[in-house]
Amino acid sequence: MDGDGSGALRRVKQRSRASRLADCVTFPLRAFTLFHQDALGLSCQATERYDFAASVVRGRCLDVGCGSNRFMREFLHDDGVGVDVHRHEENPDGLVVDDLRTFPWPDESFATVTFLANINHVPEPERDLELAEAHRVLEPGGNVVVTMAKPFVEIVVHKVVWLYDRLLGTKLDHDNERGMKEGEEFYLTAEEITTRLERAGFTNVTYTGFWTQWNMNGMFIGWKRPEWQRPDTAPDA
Repeated sequence: MDGDGSGALRRVKQRSRASRLADCVTFPLRAFTLFHQDALGLSCQATERYDFAASVVRGRCLDVGCGSNRFMREFLHDDGVGVDVHRHEENPDGLVVDDLRTFPWPDESFATVTFLANINHVPEPERDLELAEAHRVLEPGGNVVVTMAKPFVEIVVHKVVWLYDRLLGTKLDHDNERGMKEGEEFYLTAEEITTRLERAGFTNVTYTGFWTQWNMNGMFIGWKRPEWQRPDTAPDA
């Protein structure tokens, strides 16, 4: 497969053009009210992430940090595997592992690997290892998808949901609910994400903004070279 975005998987759930336009117009309102649940015919931020990310998934997908596993269930026909290091109450039977520095799958097992709004929660010393594992389990020509909002957006949103929880007794701030561990951060810069993806072996790394969020959020896409071979199996020159 070429790194051109063709051959994306048919999805279970997809926003219509009209829905996307409504989401775009109402973005300032949604940004401070709809975090994890759709309402009033409008999409929450999570739905937008899943919708855009699903549009570039190329086949069997590994969703790292899957949480509730909604992305796999509602957007990808369950064509793949969701994995996390935390048990989510909405995904009680989901796959949970203690350590994602070594993925429990053989080489070239997936067409796409996704990190949706969570690569910043991988402790800093482990990020390169985890992305290298993503590269290993991808088939040649496969892609990795990493979503991340602009730094100032991440900071503001975290403060808003923290305030909601304190004033209204909600539990929107999942980060504070489970506790931030040493090495986790509220955001990563575009430079760090791009650099780490390239260091892991991904090529043609690009960024696409989510236009329904006025490009304040978006996704990085990197590719595993179609001709890639393991160093220990490559033919002698």
